[in-house]
Amino acid sequence: MTRDIDGANDDTPVLSCDVMPTVETGTVRVAPGDLGYAGALVGLISHEVVGCSEATGSGLRIQFSSGTVILHPTVDQLVGPEIALLGGFADGQWMCWRPGEDSFEDLA
Repeated sequence: MTRDIDGANDDTPVLSCDVMPTVETGTVRVAPGDLGYAGALVGLISHEVVGCSEATGSGLRIQFSSGTVILHPTVDQLVGPEIALLGGFADGQWMCWRPGEDSFEDLA
């Protein structure tokens, strides 16, 4: 999954997920393969990112004005050495999340 994140400057951040996230809208939480998952994920595209958090045990959460994308895979869902990559900044900075590191240290 890849998502462009609009900003108010020359940056064009892009989040690429190697593991599909879950989506939470209101009290409903859907995961890949669940009925309505694609619609819930696509439904966030036009909405503004209003917050982001990360913590060991809960992974990465990106809050949109109408829902939240939650990236915290199980060990069985890992498909490679990376969970997600955030890049596309004008200054060349980037962030990569891997199992066993940072907010995903519980997946070691």
